[in-house]
Amino acid sequence: MRSGKLGRASAPTARAGEQTLKTRKFLAELKRRNVYRAAVGYAAVAWLLIQVATQTLPFFEAPTWMVRVIIVVLLAGFPFAMAWAWMFELTGAGIVRSEEMPAETEASRWTGRKIDFIIIAVLVLAVGALLFDRMRPNVSADKSIAVLPFEDMSAEKGNAFFADGIQDDILTSLARIGRLKVISRTSVMSYRGAERRNLREIGRNLGARTILEGSVRRIADRVVVNVQLIDTSNDHHLWAQRYDRKLSDALGLQGELASEIAEALRATLTPEEKTRVGTKPTENADAYVFYLRARQYELSPDTLLQDYRVAEQLYAQAVALDPAFALAHARLATTRAAIFHYYEPLESWKTKVLASSQEALRLQPNLSEAHGALGFYYYWTERDYERALAEFSTAQRLSPSDASMASAIAAIRRRQGEWTEAAELYERAAALDPQSLNVIRNLLYTKTGMRDWPAAARIAERLRRLAPDAVNTQIQAAYIEFASKGSTTALKAVLDGVSAGVDPDGSVTAARWDVCMIERNYAGAEAVVAQSPLEEFSYLNAQSTPKSYLEGCAAFARGDSAMASAKFTAALAKFEAAVAESPEGAERHANLGLLYAFLGRKEEAVSEGRRAVVLMPESKDAVDGAIMNCFLALIYARTGEADLALPLIGRLLKTNGATDSTFYSVTINDLRKRWIWDPLRDDPRFQDLIARDE
Repeated sequence: MRSGKLGRASAPTARAGEQTLKTRKFLAELKRRNVYRAAVGYAAVAWLLIQVATQTLPFFEAPTWMVRVIIVVLLAGFPFAMAWAWMFELTGAGIVRSEEMPAETEASRWTGRKIDFIIIAVLVLAVGALLFDRMRPNVSADKSIAVLPFEDMSAEKGNAFFADGIQDDILTSLARIGRLKVISRTSVMSYRGAERRNLREIGRNLGARTILEGSVRRIADRVVVNVQLIDTSNDHHLWAQRYDRKLSDALGLQGELASEIAEALRATLTPEEKTRVGTKPTENADAYVFYLRARQYELSPDTLLQDYRVAEQLYAQAVALDPAFALAHARLATTRAAIFHYYEPLESWKTKVLASSQEALRLQPNLSEAHGALGFYYYWTERDYERALAEFSTAQRLSPSDASMASAIAAIRRRQGEWTEAAELYERAAALDPQSLNVIRNLLYTKTGMRDWPAAARIAERLRRLAPDAVNTQIQAAYIEFASKGSTTALKAVLDGVSAGVDPDGSVTAARWDVCMIERNYAGAEAVVAQSPLEEFSYLNAQSTPKSYLEGCAAFARGDSAMASAKFTAALAKFEAAVAESPEGAERHANLGLLYAFLGRKEEAVSEGRRAVVLMPESKDAVDGAIMNCFLALIYARTGEADLALPLIGRLLKTNGATDSTFYSVTINDLRKRWIWDPLRDDPRFQDLIARDE
């Protein structure tokens, strides 16, 4: 029985052995026919071809689908190549059918050696290319990148804003990636045009190892974007791509580009970063165009009220077209906050800033610009510095390379009286934005507030080089020579170089008036103002300065009391209305108090001056608080209260922040030169103060 059972089990065992033998023979035949070698060789050659295609086709403006076609063709060709390898052999005598060759001949060995040689050669090339790509220093350590202004290739030059907008959006998306150091927009804009071609020098100036440059062509509803990433150390092209999209399909292009650039730089994105970078700003192409137009005005280097107003209107149109456009809501809030802070501290603006920033956060809670906008609300409208710092820190975490957030944190630390730390923070911001007028201007103001005149002079020169055509910036830089040396030479040189008719917000006329007043050329000051067609100028903080006010000061200084009184009275209604409009605005109370002093209304003048100090004490704001005390010292001086004015002046000469480019500034040279301090000029205590070195 047992032998019978064993006999019945031997049949399947035999069949299994037979099947194993057939499999071994088939595998041996694959080896004999060099199919294995052909598979490895085909894979290696295909890999090389794909690498070459992805790196070279974009330079010939080939469409992106061509690379995909090549990959598909190579994959589809694999089974045909294996079939060919099975059926044919390549010998020294040519191609012959495999079955016609003996199992082991010199010809078959020749074929195997040739294929081995090809495989080894291809693999050496592949390994060499891979090692070269992996070991380049720019992708292993230094992941800094600057996005140069894109060239506008559109037939309609009115589309230049579109190229700038695409560049800005790509840069903003890259800034959200923590492993990248992204040079800010303001630092790269000076490299627009053909003269920017020395990429190595540009890289050194910006502190960027890699540079992205490209072009944008907009034709009706289509957008064509060509970009290339370059290693500035050797001009090596790291990556390039071409995108041809409908405008409606291009709204998420900046996120797609940012991800591909990060991959080229070996910067791994976290899941959170992938989500942030990949989020489309809007689905509405028309809203996006309004947004891009608004950005150009918001980012204008001179921070003019007229530019902010246009930007505010354009952002409002963008969100009207797409109420879900969170980024436009955030930018709208920031623009409104700037109008409130720099020009019009009105409750109406304050309410709008809060509403826009909250709506942006509701729509997109992890949007860095939305947290930044809410931070500016707390900073500029509420002066709640701790809550502002919390929002700015969140925004900085979400967008690590956003220099504006670094600058905002520095500004708050300055207002908290930490001037040395603020200067260090501005220097760090300058590393991200080395040619930003705003960052360098704030660094200049910080060093000026600290009365570090040598450092201020160096920064002023740096500012002049950065913005030779920015009128307000040039004027601000030139005031350093007056504050440090008492000279108006630099100021006059700048003003003499301003073209006729150029007078943004009346700032040029106000500066010319101020120079005349410093030099006690009062008739010249009156003539400068009289020649201007404007009725209001940018001179005092927190409100426009009426022409009649400047005329009144000139008349007062030259001793024409009647004319001065008439002019000051004409300006009074505007100053009182400004206080009524913003009763918590310390600067407006200070301005009104000084005007009351000019009019001889002593009690009202002192009351308004003290009210300004109460509203904005130095303990709450080391910047504006110091300026409010400068106004109070002036009011005391103009109302005969020398005993109150002189101790305050003595303290202000040692106080950080009691300096500015206007007549309320308290430096040794302001005290020595300006007409407004004349009531104290014969007092020995005042003479002792101005005899000191600062």
